[in-house]
Amino acid sequence: MASAKGWAEDTIEVSGARIFLRRAGTGSPVVILHHDIGTLDNLDFYDELAKSHEVIVPHFPGWGKSPRLEWMRHPRDVAVLMQGLKSGLGLAQCALVGLGFGGWVAGEMATMAPREVSKLVLVGPMGIKPPEGYILDQAIISYIDYPQAFFHERKSFEKLYGNVTTDQLEAWDIAREMSFRIAWKPYMYSQQLPHLLGVVKAPALIVWGDDNKVVPLSAAHAYKKALPNARLEIVKGSGHAVEMEKPTELAKLVIPFLATK
Repeated sequence: MASAKGWAEDTIEVSGARIFLRRAGTGSPVVILHHDIGTLDNLDFYDELAKSHEVIVPHFPGWGKSPRLEWMRHPRDVAVLMQGLKSGLGLAQCALVGLGFGGWVAGEMATMAPREVSKLVLVGPMGIKPPEGYILDQAIISYIDYPQAFFHERKSFEKLYGNVTTDQLEAWDIAREMSFRIAWKPYMYSQQLPHLLGVVKAPALIVWGDDNKVVPLSAAHAYKKALPNARLEIVKGSGHAVEMEKPTELAKLVIPFLATK
């Protein structure tokens, strides 16, 4: 089924899970893995990337339009299902772009099948315990205050979400429940992942907003240390959701990185 700006929608069954996805563009494939608050369908960053790549944006089971799986209990379970999705789509090798929580999932996927990852882009990823500071605990704030904390400026949030609808509030509430189900103890990080990332030899780009209120900058340096072939870029005037607040700046980092040999 076609949608705006050349995007098509599909549902793929993977190990009993019905995974909804959107895709557009042609060229080398890029799988984008979304935040713990889910993803908006229409983002400028996605459109920009689709000008030079085949971009695939799946919804994790329990988020968006992908039904919940009662047995799922860890982000690594999500990563296994995303690996299965790649196989179902015939993607032998592709780039992964992980956003926040999706960065954790992307990291897990890269440790499972390092040779299948051509490039790894992690934008404010969770998944590693910050050496200094703490990952923002969404249990102690409301489910509307939490996504607002993703932004450097309130007007950036309002530009994308406007007058927040009841459907959006419900989606955030469901997303928070899923986060608690699969990433609660320890909260939003893996004790194993920092050790396993050493097997990932693919070039990695780590991107951080300079006003990330969700994941401290110390976690960026921990990722850079854990990944053998990584560089770190800081985007000024951005919060946690760089792809939403500074889509042009992020695209200018990511597109040339994906094009390098």
